[in-house]
Amino acid sequence: MPTALITGITGQDGSYLAEFLLKKGYTVVGMVRRSSTVTFERLSHIQDDIIIAQGDLHDQSSLVALLEEYKPDEVYNLAAQSFVPTSWNQPILTGEVTALGVARLLEAIRLVNPKIRFYQASSSEMFGKVVEVPQRESTPFYPRSPYGVAKVYGHWITVNYRESFDIFAASGILFNHESPRRGMEFVTRKIAHHAAKIKLGLAKELRLGNLEARRDWGYAGDYVEAMWLMLQHHTPDNFVIGTGETHSVREFCELAFGCVGLNYEEYVVQDPRFYRPAEVDLLISDPSKAHRELGWKPKVSFRELVEMMVESDLRLLRDAKK
Repeated sequence: MPTALITGITGQDGSYLAEFLLKKGYTVVGMVRRSSTVTFERLSHIQDDIIIAQGDLHDQSSLVALLEEYKPDEVYNLAAQSFVPTSWNQPILTGEVTALGVARLLEAIRLVNPKIRFYQASSSEMFGKVVEVPQRESTPFYPRSPYGVAKVYGHWITVNYRESFDIFAASGILFNHESPRRGMEFVTRKIAHHAAKIKLGLAKELRLGNLEARRDWGYAGDYVEAMWLMLQHHTPDNFVIGTGETHSVREFCELAFGCVGLNYEEYVVQDPRFYRPAEVDLLISDPSKAHRELGWKPKVSFRELVEMMVESDLRLLRDAKK
């Protein structure tokens, strides 16, 4: 029975990946930071089936100790300061965790067991001010936020450890992926949640930034399978993961409010406070390499994703009122 260590297990992707690996027969170890406010809400249904262990991407010795104690066959690095607006407010912290944290973890693997297979969660935000459309593995990076810059470092240090120390280190360049488990600070969950709240008479308006911003949005539950497939591949490599489609924030609003029989134009207010200091350009993936080499394709459509998120928030809000 293989063992997998997941950093960032309490997040959206971590919870879906833990579910996926448990079904595959893995022993799943989730790394969490020592904190009085750690929440296991996304893991509550599987918490008895996984091992929770303390570690911190700021602390090299804690990472070494984790690898020595649990002897994982695979390590999935999903931990990061991952909210782009926060990276502008906390650029140094973002660099420490999202960039240097990757180097600390790779160095721990090199010291303890270079045979461990490593997955790095890279991001479409690395493309930023895009050089070509759509974006593929060979597209040059031009990040437009401290988060994107930090992810570029994490990506290239992964490639460097792969090439310098013969570590099986794969990098998944994931485009936006959402789900009912998305944090409330992300625009997709904000839209879904407010559509449900307005339908139930719990809110009157939704304030958003740039409605014309476009993203390649997929379902997080589909994307964790791609992470696993990368570590089962015969050679470590970089893979772009996305749907190959692009949709605007406005389209997301239209579908989400349409799910509950409302016209978004009557409730959505554009607010300059929510505009990015530097907006990224058209982010749209070319996932053909993943299709060809990994046999991976997304299963959930954009419409199905939006409906899933709105229906989930309707249930949550109705249950809260009982």
